[in-house]
Amino acid sequence: MAAIRGETRVKRQKAKRYWDSTGNESEDVGAGKKICSEQREAKGTKADRPSIQTAKKNKQEGARKKAMISGPDDPFPGGVPIPAETMKKFKRGEKIELRKIGNKNLKYRMTKMEKKYKEAQKQAASFNLLLPEEAGFLEVNEGEDTCIIDQKDIADAVDITSSSKYFNLVLDQFGPYRINYTRNGRHLLMGGRRGHVAALDWHTKQLLCEINVMESINDVRWLHSENMFAVAQKKWLYIYDNMGIELHCVKKFNDVLRMEFLPYHFLLATCSASGFLQYLDVSVGKEVTATCTKAGRLNVMAQNPYNAIIHLGHTTGTVTMWSPNVKEPLVKMLCHRGGIRAIAVDKTGTYMATSGLDKKLKIFDIRALRQVQSYVIPLGASHLTFSQSNLLAAGCGNVVHVYKDAHLEGMNKPYMCHSVRQSVHGLQFCPYEDVLGIGHGEGFTSMLVPGAGEANFDALECNPYQSKKQRQEWEVKALLEKIQPELITLDPNKLGEVDFITMKQKLTERAERLGYDPLVKEKFEPKHKMKGRSSTGNIEKRKKKVAFDRQREEIRKSVQEKAKEEKAKELRLKDRNTELGQRTALDRFRK
Repeated sequence: MAAIRGETRVKRQKAKRYWDSTGNESEDVGAGKKICSEQREAKGTKADRPSIQTAKKNKQEGARKKAMISGPDDPFPGGVPIPAETMKKFKRGEKIELRKIGNKNLKYRMTKMEKKYKEAQKQAASFNLLLPEEAGFLEVNEGEDTCIIDQKDIADAVDITSSSKYFNLVLDQFGPYRINYTRNGRHLLMGGRRGHVAALDWHTKQLLCEINVMESINDVRWLHSENMFAVAQKKWLYIYDNMGIELHCVKKFNDVLRMEFLPYHFLLATCSASGFLQYLDVSVGKEVTATCTKAGRLNVMAQNPYNAIIHLGHTTGTVTMWSPNVKEPLVKMLCHRGGIRAIAVDKTGTYMATSGLDKKLKIFDIRALRQVQSYVIPLGASHLTFSQSNLLAAGCGNVVHVYKDAHLEGMNKPYMCHSVRQSVHGLQFCPYEDVLGIGHGEGFTSMLVPGAGEANFDALECNPYQSKKQRQEWEVKALLEKIQPELITLDPNKLGEVDFITMKQKLTERAERLGYDPLVKEKFEPKHKMKGRSSTGNIEKRKKKVAFDRQREEIRKSVQEKAKEEKAKELRLKDRNTELGQRTALDRFRK
């Protein structure tokens, strides 16, 4: 049938196995073996091959060369050169003089520490190039003035996000208002004179809480986070949470007029109408100290962010600086001829601005405690505040003036001006934002001030965009790193130094009490002898002999004292045995 249909069938061949190989295949296998042996000879013996570490090193070197942008040969070897001015900006403290350290172990540790500090300074300066934002101020053509530029013109010129930061809240029923921003600049707290309290996220305009305490309010202040805030009401101090629920009523703090919160110490400092300066530890809820200033009503208060010292202004024209560790003022300065109306301190703790009833605005250098600049303002400033870029805002009636570089040179006119409907009652720059918050009789105004805020924020310090978990972790870390109130001092750098003055004073008092200095050894001067017995070698031998004699005498005295103590101990034991009778095996457990 297959032949008729014209089909030819191919017989299926059997699959070949390795044992069915022909002679030609064996020759091929032999050729393969020959090639393998030649490759082995080319590679060499095991002793000639490179070690595993060498091969790994060569592999890493090749990967490093491939990863280099400029190829294996870098035309600019080494790190990026850093300017000396940038390095100086990130310098922290003075360098330790290692030559004066005699102890080898201490010198080694100090050298290692200095190396770490230098490396950290270098890294901070090199990472400064990566900061994405830069601060910018208003720039106008020649002959024009920045203070005549209106807020609406600025809002129209900037982007939509920035223009939304200029707004007004009309609250004319419960004013005037005191205001306060959180440290990260995210949340705003307002307190009206007639009892209205409101907390909100002013970026999204989302209201956290709104209550009326049915009592007059003197001041409001955020605590360590946006979950708690303090309200100084007519009689006592109250603590609320972000839902408006009353947590505490602190009756020890009565008639409070102004408050300042110290974030690194968890202390709430308050000054009252009775003249008391009080500190409340928020972490444990206890009063740390209460000091009577003996200066009458205290309604002017500011804190120094650098050293946590509280500045108080008085009706006599003086400014006093206080610490919770001292019952007397650390510094007392006469600043104005009339009473003090407002005080502000910049973030570095270098300059202090004050305004008085004499209608003068003065800038002081706190380090030298001297006046730097003095200006006359027509109405006088009732409120002062510094921004993170050292812009100074002054509230004069219903007009707010913003001054630029007021501490460096004499200024003829303000940097910016803005007028509100009624007199200013609260003034504060928003951290990390070009915004100035103004609390007044008609409510609240958010004013755009280009160049006011810090352009780049440290997310580990203050993060405006932190999540709930990040905030909880930050709170725990801040509590663990809490600074004790005993460490508050005018110069924080003194904490790590040795108190040489106190040590010398103690030694002097001890010498006066004894009539001689026990630490001073009398210098031995050998007598001059004749016949060559006063040669240099003999004199040194006599000096050593006297020194050894003194040491021997001290050792003899100590041995004698020990022997006397042992004899006295034996006598006491004998007396006890005679009193108690025959000594037993259990007497060794007696004392």
